[in-house]
Amino acid sequence: MSHPPLLPASLEGVSFDPNPCLSCGACCAHFRVSFYCGEIAGDDGGLVPPELVTQIGPLRACMRGTEQGGGRCVSLRGELGQPGISCDIYPLRPTPCREFEVWAPDGEVNPDCQRLRLALGLAALAPRPDAGNDPVGPADDGPDERGPNNPLHPGHPRAA
Repeated sequence: MSHPPLLPASLEGVSFDPNPCLSCGACCAHFRVSFYCGEIAGDDGGLVPPELVTQIGPLRACMRGTEQGGGRCVSLRGELGQPGISCDIYPLRPTPCREFEVWAPDGEVNPDCQRLRLALGLAALAPRPDAGNDPVGPADDGPDERGPNNPLHPGHPRAA
């Protein structure tokens, strides 16, 4: 006989979905997805289909539907917050879409993702248990990405 997993009271109602994007889509219907024009398919080697973008300046474009922020990207298919939502141009998506992460390298949930999910009525996401989960991250000689100005890691000091 199998038993459901036991969760601490503080984690009840928290989602452990390995790919929560496939039943969300909130980021694709909230942010203005703007990027360098070199990413538009054409002679410059870009990938994003030109018929799906709006020019917003001499060097910048954005995905149609997201021009003002708060609008749904033209490439998003399906119903927000429902299983099966997807990006029609996933392999061709622009850099902001490629770089928007649900989880930070230390396993913490991206607060923007969490906020948008909760606004849709979706379950909060839990930190990834398979990530390093070192709250201060690895020590290196590079710039400190975990200071108070980084929204993904506010107040985390750098490891010694």
